[in-house]
Amino acid sequence: MTLPAEFHDIAERVNNWGRWGADDEIGTLNLITDDVVRAAAAEVRTGRRVPLALPLREDGVQTGLIPGRVNPLHAMVQINQEIFGPGTVACSDDAVTMGLQAGTHWDALSHVSHSGRLYNGRPAATITAHGGAAFGGIDKAPHVVSRGVLLDVARARGVDRLAGGHAVTPEDLDAAEDLAGTRVRAGDVVLVRTGQIQVCLSGDRHGYGFPSPGLSVRTPEWFHARDVAAVANDTLTFEIFPPEIEDLWLPVHALHLVEMGMMQGQNWNLEKLSTACGETGRYAFLLSAMPEPFVGATGTPVAPVAVL
Repeated sequence: MTLPAEFHDIAERVNNWGRWGADDEIGTLNLITDDVVRAAAAEVRTGRRVPLALPLREDGVQTGLIPGRVNPLHAMVQINQEIFGPGTVACSDDAVTMGLQAGTHWDALSHVSHSGRLYNGRPAATITAHGGAAFGGIDKAPHVVSRGVLLDVARARGVDRLAGGHAVTPEDLDAAEDLAGTRVRAGDVVLVRTGQIQVCLSGDRHGYGFPSPGLSVRTPEWFHARDVAAVANDTLTFEIFPPEIEDLWLPVHALHLVEMGMMQGQNWNLEKLSTACGETGRYAFLLSAMPEPFVGATGTPVAPVAVL
């Protein structure tokens, strides 16, 4: 099915192809400069650290909806083994098989294509079965340490959790920005809280994924106008699911990853951060969310930490 004219109109307005050169593979991460990181470090007041990742476990968030995206399968490969002989130090080792986007994760720019193209106009065919992503793999993202801003849309709208059919709009982001008492600025990593992760934490994995609140197709222009470096939220699908425009599946993915070159993250647990920000009245912090550098991968697990 051909993407509608509405999608292409937005894509033209947010497109960053060539902005950082024809060979660029990191997109809006270019906006995280030394000055941005130095200013982000100044946001630390107490040193309070808030972890934002879900545990990696065999009964994790994946339900089989996305083929091949399996929850972590953990196995012990040696247990108290004296590998250098009897009476020597004993070792225990583990191995794991999992989908790299199974839990709390970043999507690489190569995760999504449309019209046969990846970010910066590179052919989608550069992703191969044996080599993975030759262009825009997660290993090309050198660092994600910046100023983080929590846009607590649920709190701004006076609810604990947005309804499943709620498409987060630019007006919602404005309201959450007003609540935060700070303005999103160039190089920031924005965390959008809907409260949907509560469904997952309650044990309802199917209800967590569907129906789900999420970002509207109208929001990429909001992030583009503010030169945001990356966006993550507390849902399985990131954008509203089912889609707000009938039969237009994953348009926000395509606009962020392909057109803007902006990484996005899913399954981030923002509940404790919401509490901490509400208690302190401060919604900006130093965020460390370093990707695991899997060569050629289209995504990676991440264990982000907000430092207040």
